[in-house]
Formats: sequence, C-alpha cells, structure tokens
Amino acid sequence: MKTEVEHKLISKQINPTANRMLVLDFLLDQRSAISLTDVERGLVPTDRVTLYRTLKTFEEKGLVHSIDDGSGAPKYALCADDCDAEGHHDLHLHFYCNTCSETYCLPKTQIPKVQLPANFQAGEISLLIKGLCDKCNSIA
Repeated sequence: MKTEVEHKLISKQINPTANRMLVLDFLLDQRSAISLTDVERGLVPTDRVTLYRTLKTFEEKGLVHSIDDGSGAPKYALCADDCDAEGHHDLHLHFYCNTCSETYCLPKTQIPKVQLPANFQAGEISLLIKGLCDKCNSIA
C-alpha cells in the first residue's frame, strides 16, 4: 500500500526515492515556507547538494514553488495540486514577517490581474507583503 507521500510524488511523476520521501514528508509538516538551510537542519545528517537537487526537481515538477522574500535565500513551499511541470498555477500572495522572519503562503489571497502596457509580456508574477504575522501580532 502506497503512503500519501509516495502517492504525491508519483502523481507529479517524481521517482519516490527514500530521500525524496523524507524531504516531502518534512515539507508537509511545515507551517511556513522554508529555506534549503532549514531543510538541512531539520534532516540532519543530509547532503546539501542532494537536498538542493531534490528541491529543484520538486520545483520543476510543480510540487513546490520558490519564494524570494528578500532574505537572500529562496524559500520553498508546497504548491497547489494543479501545478505541474508545465507551470505553476497558484498565483497567490506571500507574506514575510519582519519580527520572526517566517514567510507564509496566503493561497486564499490571489494576486490581482495587472494590466501591462502594450508590448509588455509577463513571465512571472510575485507579490510579497512585509509586516507582522498573526503569531507576532498577538504578542505585540
């Protein structure tokens, strides 16, 4: 009987190796987007290059998306189910907390349609808001 993790990998046409299943299982437990370093710390002992390649494979196959939150290192979060190797279809807002430095996907808050000038063609859209997350805001 296949586990949820194996099924998720196979559905994205990713070979479910032990390492990939371990990384995906770790990602499924996260509340916010995480960096390669965070994954490395959470899965000690692991090889950084293997983790990087795993995350890149996940991104190419539409299992995770990367977020540039201005911290200097991309963060990774799971995609919506309809993302695939052809493209990411989960255009949503990302929120970076200035206090705890966590980055959150807000999938229920879609990026509004932007009207570009003639002869401009969008290739990628990203919207990041910075402020206080719910956890830090309740402490403040």
